[in-house]
Amino acid sequence: MKFFIDTANPEEIRKAYDMGVIDGVTTNPTLISKEKRDFDSLIKEICGIIHNLPISLEVIGLKSEEMIQEARLLSQMGENIVIKVPMTPEGLKATKVLTSEGIKTNMTLVFSPTQALLAAKAGSTYISPFIGRLDDISQTGMELVGQIMTIMNNYGFESEVIVSSIRHPIHVLEAALIGADVATIPYKVIEQLMKHPLTDIGIERFLEDWKKVPKK
Repeated sequence: MKFFIDTANPEEIRKAYDMGVIDGVTTNPTLISKEKRDFDSLIKEICGIIHNLPISLEVIGLKSEEMIQEARLLSQMGENIVIKVPMTPEGLKATKVLTSEGIKTNMTLVFSPTQALLAAKAGSTYISPFIGRLDDISQTGMELVGQIMTIMNNYGFESEVIVSSIRHPIHVLEAALIGADVATIPYKVIEQLMKHPLTDIGIERFLEDWKKVPKK
């Protein structure tokens, strides 16, 4: 399973990239606004960190014509740019056009298996079901991922499923067990994935025991 990091913070991206665990970056207007920086310079810095891995940037237009125009401009920022398009009728129209132009897309804000099916039929490169937001309203978000993966496998769609809105390590584990293509993960959850108290205890004991070894 691929790991994308869900952030627009260059420091977090650099740390995760240096660990060798990420395969791309996803952003959105909320994450970008938190950085309080000029958009172009921020994306240029991110592109310089991750060396041609995919970076998802989101359009903000509501009409397909606006989305397409924005996408064409954003795609000029790098060959690795992926355009996030909202799951709407206008978004589907834009996805079809962008796909025909060779621009990679990421259908975002997907909350049902039928939405994912439509996104795949429109040719979206990636499909992003938001599981955490479903959990927030007392639905089981990971059930949606399982349904989507079944549909993708039933018909051989080439779209990759990005498990999004991940809140904790169990989401990542469940996504991997289901066989999702990608999990896009906040940096704090990436940190949590590597933590285990027995690992810390083991290191401490090894170091203490090493002190007892006779040295020349």
